[in-house]
Amino acid sequence: MTAAERRPHFPRVKVTYYLEVLSSWCHWVEPVWAELKSTYAGRADFEWRIALMSEADYPVSRSQVEWFYRRSGGTVMRSPVMLNSGWFEESRKGSYPNPNLVAEAGRDFGFSDDTVRLALSRAAVIDGQKVGDMAVAVAVAAKASGISARKLRARAESAAVRARVDGSTAEFLSHRITQRPAFILEDEIGDKAVFSGLVRIEPLAAAIDAMLSDTAGYAAHASHHGAPPKN
Repeated sequence: MTAAERRPHFPRVKVTYYLEVLSSWCHWVEPVWAELKSTYAGRADFEWRIALMSEADYPVSRSQVEWFYRRSGGTVMRSPVMLNSGWFEESRKGSYPNPNLVAEAGRDFGFSDDTVRLALSRAAVIDGQKVGDMAVAVAVAAKASGISARKLRARAESAAVRARVDGSTAEFLSHRITQRPAFILEDEIGDKAVFSGLVRIEPLAAAIDAMLSDTAGYAAHASHHGAPPKN
């Protein structure tokens, strides 16, 4: 038996977070995402994926953006900070793929963490920068990451990055959900939990705890009793 085979197996849960860079609800859930990664470090695997919103999902005016912000931030989240609607451009008619493409492109330069996408989100909903413009989005991401703006833009505009974003958006839709943020929890024994639109940590943590407990039980049973009978 090798050393790797002698090491005890610790059950893990995979947590996939589907987001849209400009989504205010994704902005509000970021502290929860950070806390989950800290709390379950070494016991769960975490990954974010882009789930583009359709043009119909976006507000149609800046005043409408602000109405939504007062509801989400002021009423539901009780935040003392009012989000900034300055990113909104009526002329785009709900077409804002660029900050998402730039965030995805950051992976190809070693930034699969939250650095690039959080910088873009903050630039938009806190600072009001018009990151729907590719040049603005690239400038924000390059400053946050140190990636060459020229190389980052070329990658963000590549067919490969667009295909990945379209693919992850299709994955999101395949779960028959519509609200971002969304979290898909999967464990080693085939269980899956889907959360769409929730921004509180309690239900997510409870589901992860339950999955870890169940998979640990399966692992313990297997260590004592081996594989199931074949007949």
